Amino acid sequence: MASNTVLDVAGLRMRYDDTDVVNGVTFSATRGEVLVMLGPNGAGKTTTIEILEGFRRRSAGQVEVLGTDPEHGDEAWRARIGVVLQSWRDHAKWRVRELLTHMGGYYARYSTDRVARPWNVDELIELVGLAEHANAKIANLSGGQRRRLDVAIGIVGRPELLFMDEPTAGFDPAARRDFHDLVHRLADLEETTVLLTTHDLDEAEKLADRILILAGGHLIADGSPDALARSVEGEAQVGWSIDGQRFIHPTHTPAEFVHELYEQHGPLVTELEVRRSSLEDTYMTLVKRAESGQEAAPVRTLAEVTR
Repeated sequence: MASNTVLDVAGLRMRYDDTDVVNGVTFSATRGEVLVMLGPNGAGKTTTIEILEGFRRRSAGQVEVLGTDPEHGDEAWRARIGVVLQSWRDHAKWRVRELLTHMGGYYARYSTDRVARPWNVDELIELVGLAEHANAKIANLSGGQRRRLDVAIGIVGRPELLFMDEPTAGFDPAARRDFHDLVHRLADLEETTVLLTTHDLDEAEKLADRILILAGGHLIADGSPDALARSVEGEAQVGWSIDGQRFIHPTHTPAEFVHELYEQHGPLVTELEVRRSSLEDTYMTLVKRAESGQEAAPVRTLAEVTR
């Protein structure tokens, strides 16, 4: 595995009885990269991440995480990884600062010249937006504040690789924006590689350097949001009316299509609208294709559309 490669997964497979819940998944990630994993429920996202975290033994395939097979990762390896779960069973009587100080103490022995562990507790509390609640009992925190604490616990050891499962569940819009800033800081300034799952496609588009889409245990897409949109037929939709009749046409080249449209129909064209595909459009198209086994439909000519 190249020194800059943090995750290297090839042919990952997980089988329960006669069912493959993960089948042939292959991808990699480099230092400081933010990957967002999308997919419907049951697609294999959680199983894949649990294998990478070393919590589940795979059935087949090759996996290296920070240069180590996670099935054989020791404590020093685990100290380089952070995990933010959907929920964390904490001790309600602990106070925020004392809990983070306690958790951070486990990482001190794994500090290196390159990565000083743990994170300074007061700096960390400020970073996740809990400065005003540093001495509050965990039982008295709101749901969003407890979620911020979950994130702080996940990064207190200054991880080189951070896994997050639905990290912004329960966040209000302001807290979500702060979290996005935090992820970008971790990736850009700390060179932390981040792999997270979310059902919020708008969030995925804002955060991801690359998006991985799983469906039926298979990796069906791997690329930047823009690259994925361009891979789907109908990157843009052109809508227009002629003599009261409405037309809608998907096209990869909306400017050329509109030019040809006006050349053929001129002033008869009214209510022209061009809409580029969103990540949600792309995601739904790719998942539906994977689930149905359908091939992409060919792009039709203007004459075929207006006949």
